[in-house]
Amino acid sequence: MKKLNKKRLIVFILMLISIFGIIYNLKEILLWKKNTDSNDEIKNETHIDMDVDLDTIQKSTKSDEENIEEKVLEKLNNLKKQNTDTIGYIKVNNSYIDYVVVQANDNDYYLDKDFNKKKNVAGWIFADYRNQLDGTDRNIILYGHNMKDGSMFGTLHKTHEREWQSNEENLTIIFAYKNEIKKYKVFSTYEIDAEEFYITTSFDDDGHYLKFLKTLKSRSNYNYDIYLKTSDNILTLSSCTSTGNRRTVLHAVEIK
Repeated sequence: MKKLNKKRLIVFILMLISIFGIIYNLKEILLWKKNTDSNDEIKNETHIDMDVDLDTIQKSTKSDEENIEEKVLEKLNNLKKQNTDTIGYIKVNNSYIDYVVVQANDNDYYLDKDFNKKKNVAGWIFADYRNQLDGTDRNIILYGHNMKDGSMFGTLHKTHEREWQSNEENLTIIFAYKNEIKKYKVFSTYEIDAEEFYITTSFDDDGHYLKFLKTLKSRSNYNYDIYLKTSDNILTLSSCTSTGNRRTVLHAVEIK
């Protein structure tokens, strides 16, 4: 009889653990859904139509280009009034990466805060706190979570697919910041274990920087056939992968 009661107690405890587990997982799913829906709304509210602006810029005269830049940067300045941490806007063709970018005093704050600085598991797209964003940065780094619904940097892994890489129009990335629209050309894409090397922001001299650029280029899973030099400035996009302690990385060089 005692053995029977003991078995019933064990079964009851296991059932309770299962029920609590189900409730916890359901709560996490509902929170995730609420957070991603919230970020989708914010994305729509803060969207800048870089597709139209880029197409027009490429076909425009110098004076037209200046007018277009003025309109885009005016929208960006309005977003700065909404959040003073706003520093730019990033657009990667044929991906979900199309966001206003922020920057905090560290690389932790926006890991779990949205553009409106509210708690959110999806976080937001943010620049490395070490970047000056004054034209002197040799390596500007942007971070974003690898969200399962494709939001934030959830589609960064698509830039590693041959179909995306072989489409020339995908390789020009637009990053508007500090009163101008900058264009970058992709030169390296790869996955790697988490490390500090590729997110280096300062270099002892040109020799160290050139070695850095050559290393990034040699890691690429696709040959973009781009020549790099010490006068180049680059843009780095970084996100975690879906498994393990690895990172999905993209590097692009500024077109001057």
